Amino acid sequence: MGLFNKIRGEFIDIIEWLDPTQNTMVHRFERFQNEIKNGAKLTVRESQVAVFINEGQLADVFKPGLYTLTTENLPILTTLKGWKYGFNSPFLAEIYFVNTKQFTDLLWGTPNPVMLRDPEFGPIRIRANGNYTMKISDPGLFIKTIAGTDGNFTTESITNQLRNVAVTRFTDAIGESKIPVLDMASNFDEISKYCETKMKPEFLEYGIELLKFLVASIGLPENVEAALDKRSSMGIIGDLNKFQQFQIGQSMEAAANNPAGGGAAAGMGMGMGFGMANAMMGQMGQMGQQQQQPQSSPPPVPGVVSYFVAVNGQQSGPFDLNTLKQMAAQGQINSDTLVWKQGMGQWAPAGAQPDLTAVFGAVPPPLPPK
Repeated sequence: MGLFNKIRGEFIDIIEWLDPTQNTMVHRFERFQNEIKNGAKLTVRESQVAVFINEGQLADVFKPGLYTLTTENLPILTTLKGWKYGFNSPFLAEIYFVNTKQFTDLLWGTPNPVMLRDPEFGPIRIRANGNYTMKISDPGLFIKTIAGTDGNFTTESITNQLRNVAVTRFTDAIGESKIPVLDMASNFDEISKYCETKMKPEFLEYGIELLKFLVASIGLPENVEAALDKRSSMGIIGDLNKFQQFQIGQSMEAAANNPAGGGAAAGMGMGMGFGMANAMMGQMGQMGQQQQQPQSSPPPVPGVVSYFVAVNGQQSGPFDLNTLKQMAAQGQINSDTLVWKQGMGQWAPAGAQPDLTAVFGAVPPPLPPK
């Protein structure tokens, strides 16, 4: 250090730190040969803590306030140095200002896709990202375990380590939850809270308190997203015939409004119009045929003979042979009863039908009149 800095260190007795950045976590107060004068003024502002280090050992910690450095407010350093009745100026010590404010909007994300087994899509890869908020809760522990002798320690120096913790806990949370990928968006709060609870004890090991952990988005590979978009589009389109008609109508309107198309555009519009009209007429014809067809009972099973029967001037049936036998046995029909089946020109007596011989063969003829 130059002569000017040496002289300035001899006369300046105000120790303070104004943070010009937004990401500095620990700043070492630089003095010539770490010489601190007896009676120096120490200013610790809000969201700061001043930590004294002597020969590698953590000594006194000062919270926000204005202090005059004497043996009365340096009890640990006085004990380490063996000062019983005060100390001679200057004394040697390193002073670190620790920023205890909240560090917000720190980003995390999965550097590589996370493999999962989804109940709907099977094995799948996802990516996730979000942010978190933290602050230093134990300055001494943070300096000993993380910052060390770094004179200017920023959030970038530790975010990689914290990101690895976040990704590990997020992957574990997603795997244990068994939540389908399509339902994850509605469970961001639950996933974030679970990860925050899991990560807090690990952050405390570094002297850091995790205040908030948020999952901002969970994404799928591009090819899977493209397939989902097509699937969603099909669901929105619905009736493909109506969609096709709509597309044709849009094309016709575009062709009609195109002045550069001239006769070609008009001819194309007419051709498309005729095609659309034919398609619509075909659909209307099919609907008309369906409306004209009478509602009837299903046809009989192939190979089974069935007849319609005229009973008391009313048509009934069709009946198969077993049913006709029961009706004959009960006297509901006889050989003179008029019957009809498909292929007959007109109604005829049942006894004249070869198919019905077995029906009336077992039935005795009527008794002769007395």
